[in-house]
Amino acid sequence: MGKFDELKKEVYEANMQLPELGLVLFTFGNASAVDREQGVFAIKPSGVPYNILKPEDIVVLDFENNVIEGSMRPSSDTKTHAVLYKHWEQIGGIVHTHSTYATAWAQSQMDIPIMGTTHADHLTEDVPCAPPMSDEMIRGDYEHQTGFQIMDIFAEKGISYEEVPMVLVGNHAPFTWGKDVKKAVYHSAVLEEVAKMAYLALQINPDAPRLKDSLIRKHYERKHGDGSYYGQE
Repeated sequence: MGKFDELKKEVYEANMQLPELGLVLFTFGNASAVDREQGVFAIKPSGVPYNILKPEDIVVLDFENNVIEGSMRPSSDTKTHAVLYKHWEQIGGIVHTHSTYATAWAQSQMDIPIMGTTHADHLTEDVPCAPPMSDEMIRGDYEHQTGFQIMDIFAEKGISYEEVPMVLVGNHAPFTWGKDVKKAVYHSAVLEEVAKMAYLALQINPDAPRLKDSLIRKHYERKHGDGSYYGQE
């Protein structure tokens, strides 16, 4: 058994969940996972359709984007993943998709407002949308700069990546993360659903109010707070 086989299997399985959940079409997305003890992460190869993807196709790299194992070219978004892993040390997995509703909000360059309790079950903030990067950044190391584009909006808004595990990149699409890649996939599905719910709510009533603070806090705390009582654990 190879040194990175378990990591590659984990990443393969996460990537295969994306089309099953309706979050990707053709090759529109990628998932990765990190092994911090070995200082590497594994990611889907670029442009390989999910229906022919195999565990052995997964590419392993260090945080400087040097390929450690794998014969295929890694995802074109690899440098973005590397930046986030390098600077946000509590992340264990990252997912990037072009899921329809979340991407529509990103293309609109709008935060997703917290409209209902489904959103509040997972985070207490609007889902932030990072503004499009400058022409200079686009002409430079684009995918590398996308990582900083994401980190900059969190710094600007004063929010924590551990409390808000998702972002929209303006004119582009969503990224999500979590303690491991399974959680990152979960957050990607949640993001698509709350994006859809917010869109539909505002279609039904363009003046629909944001969820009030007491309900935001109640729903978040009952699931994540010190006295949480959601689930069986």
